[in-house]
Parts: sequence; structure tokens; C-alpha cells
Amino acid sequence: MSAGAIVETPNAKLDLRGTPCPINFVRTKLRLEQMQPGELLEVWLDPGEPVEQVPDSLAMEGYAIEHLENCTDFFALQVRRPAYSSAEC
Repeated sequence: MSAGAIVETPNAKLDLRGTPCPINFVRTKLRLEQMQPGELLEVWLDPGEPVEQVPDSLAMEGYAIEHLENCTDFFALQVRRPAYSSAEC
């Protein structure tokens, strides 16, 4: 195990390799909406447009990007459902 950020075990995983944009973003968002506030989702994305677009789109929607790892053939993105609504801030 290498030194660095501690990566938390996700509450759920979603394999979207081979899924085109924007379907991969839509499926990720729908899965996050099914999860409890504060839970962590790991999403596997293809290199290129999916990994370039999905994290930015999720961040713009208010989701916290916790970790993004290059796993050679795909990227593992960890995103957290907010524990509270931005309206409560």
C-alpha cells in the first residue's frame, strides 16, 4: 500500500465502461439520487470524453468528487452524495 490519500470503501459501485456521454452522467446522477445523503459511489469510466465530462458535470450539480484514479484501461471516480442541500447552507 502506498502513502497518500486514504481512499474510503464506497457504499456502491457503478461500471459504466462502454457507456457514451451523456448517458454515463445521467446514470451516475440517478444512482446517486437513490443513495442516502453522505454515501460514496464509485463509478468506472472510460478514458477520453467520459472522464473529462462526468466529474465536471457532477461537480456543477453539487456532488463532491472525492477521488479519481487512473486504472490504466479505465478511471475509477469516487463521488459523494451531499449530506445536505445547498439551500440549507
